[in-house]
Amino acid sequence: RQYGDDFISCMPTNLYGPEDNYDLKDSHVLPAMIRKFHEAKVSGAESVELWGTGSPLREFLYVDDMADACVFLLENYSGEQHVNIGTGKEISIKELAETVCRTVGFEGKIIWNKDMPDGTPRKLTNVDKLHAMGWRHKVELEEGVGLAYDWFRENIDRARMDGR
Repeated sequence: RQYGDDFISCMPTNLYGPEDNYDLKDSHVLPAMIRKFHEAKVSGAESVELWGTGSPLREFLYVDDMADACVFLLENYSGEQHVNIGTGKEISIKELAETVCRTVGFEGKIIWNKDMPDGTPRKLTNVDKLHAMGWRHKVELEEGVGLAYDWFRENIDRARMDGR
């Protein structure tokens, strides 16, 4: 406000969707699962190994909802405090893996490598401020995973899978 500009700050939860990073060395959990289960299905693998116990809780937001929330905030918010953007809904990593399995059509077994770390037990954004302003996400997780997987399959030749 010092120079007459109106800036706002927003903090998103875990995002996913088209153009995501599917590189297993540095991707986020959801695109990594999409790739692992897809490759296991295509190769006929009997199982997929995932790290930890599957118990940590996470929140995910489809990228189109993120864009929609940003436009909403630009049109409806001029406060000085940051605004969290998310769904306000959490899911366990185990439930997420089961959702991705169903979406991909992988029928093998999930092996939880409990010798590997779980990470932070819970990551959920408080979206009360955003909800009070009237914004809600539109894409539920199961639908969004389907959209993300469709994009991955249709664009597998150009998907980011090797650090690019």
